Amino acid sequence: MPIYEYKCDECGAIFENFQKITDKDLDICQSCKKSGIKKLISSSGFRLKGSGWYETDFKGKKVKEDKSSPKLNATDKS
Repeated sequence: MPIYEYKCDECGAIFENFQKITDKDLDICQSCKKSGIKKLISSSGFRLKGSGWYETDFKGKKVKEDKSSPKLNATDKS
């Protein structure tokens, strides 16, 4: 879900809001409760949720060792 930044023209507050791409832009300031806020153009942030993402599925697991190719020991002189 994207994270959007808004700035209020009335009080100068800058805040973020999680919302779907299809949601309408906010029009009321979260601080002063007045209208007149604008969406800022900034680098987008988003959160990946659910299974299938590195953070939830792969981060803590060890990589399986490839047993098909033999490993040389330090004592081998091949």
